[in-house]
Amino acid sequence: MIEVRHLSKSFEGIKAVRNVSVIIKEGAVFGLIGTNGAGKSTFLRMMTGVLKPDEGIVLVDRMPVFDNLYAKERIFFIADEPYFFTGACARDMERFYRTVFPEFDRERFYLYLSNFGIESRRRISTFSKGTKKQLAILLGICSGAKYLCCDETFDGLDPVMRQVIKSLFAKEMEERDFTPVIASHNLRELEDICDHVGLLHQGGMILSKDLEDMKCSIQKVQTVFSSQAKERELLSQLDIVKEERRGTLLTLTVRGTREETEEKFRQSGALFYEVLPLSLEEIFISETEVNGYDVKKLILG
Repeated sequence: MIEVRHLSKSFEGIKAVRNVSVIIKEGAVFGLIGTNGAGKSTFLRMMTGVLKPDEGIVLVDRMPVFDNLYAKERIFFIADEPYFFTGACARDMERFYRTVFPEFDRERFYLYLSNFGIESRRRISTFSKGTKKQLAILLGICSGAKYLCCDETFDGLDPVMRQVIKSLFAKEMEERDFTPVIASHNLRELEDICDHVGLLHQGGMILSKDLEDMKCSIQKVQTVFSSQAKERELLSQLDIVKEERRGTLLTLTVRGTREETEEKFRQSGALFYEVLPLSLEEIFISETEVNGYDVKKLILG
């Protein structure tokens, strides 16, 4: 488990991260969402021990991460622009990381290079942005590190390769103790992979919740009523987050469990109703609007 306690960091008087506390549980995919400039990169660099916080502490499996070799052996950081030694090839980077991570799987690394079509002796500086990202991810996976922290992981990858990487993460989680932490500015990118999501805005964590809990506590319903009186009666009983109307079709986003919501509609005398799945985007819009934020402006542009 990674525990972040009251983390803050400033650069030349500008507060990049402000009093952030969050817990990242083992065996779940944690998604860190935020616009460019929200503080994601600074937060990840402190969480992985690259930067020293001005205030607060990060514990990796109960060990402080900064200046702690044993804690850093458990965590692998991939920056938005992955760093490689000047003139290095994939083989050189494998040799280096093998000295840093005791459980680096050399055999598996070269098998992945072959499968991905990455030449082990070719200079990395000649690779495309996408290939550099692929190499960094393969190094992280094969390092044997328990936590893989990725800044804008899928940026530069084509749609097929994004799915391949997501499948690799899932495979690792099935086979060993592995926890990915993925930072992105795009909600839709993390829709099908995250178990828990934190929303960072202007250096502060304004929301951190388990997706399954959020999905269970908010419902989207399409319905048609036979009369305005029956409609008004039901609406007065619901905790409505959002309401849209197209002709006689009413679409509601309401708080409550699926069972509670369906029971209310069953008893309402509605001509028709259907409970629909909510997207990650819709869930976040609902959750952040309650706190006075417009996630459409924060994340979706």
